[in-house]
Amino acid sequence: MPVDDKQLIEDTVQVYFDSMYYSSKDKVNAAFHPSAMITGVFQGSFTEMTRDSFGDFVASQQPSPKDKDEAERLEILSLDIAGETAVTRVRDDYLGFTFVDTLSFVKIDGRWSIYNKLYHIEGDAD
Repeated sequence: MPVDDKQLIEDTVQVYFDSMYYSSKDKVNAAFHPSAMITGVFQGSFTEMTRDSFGDFVASQQPSPKDKDEAERLEILSLDIAGETAVTRVRDDYLGFTFVDTLSFVKIDGRWSIYNKLYHIEGDAD
């Protein structure tokens, strides 16, 4: 049975979302390539984080959104695959904001990892 790259990427997107929902650095590490960067504009300031600093930030959100019974919101808006690379755009709620994230992926040794995250804050979460 052939490997379904679309499903594997969607599974990685879910691990990414779960990392934030459960405040789990281990899940950040599972979803992101070690060299990944997380970049965007937050409260008017350009920000960049490495995978490790993003993982530390996510883990510091205590209690986790799950523990606070926050509603889960994750929508995959688009997904395009080109060989061993892919890009997806997702909408998710986190820390009271609605984000639109552009996630670029790379497939290495049969495993898809997020190599770059560009985020945009659409507004306050519903």
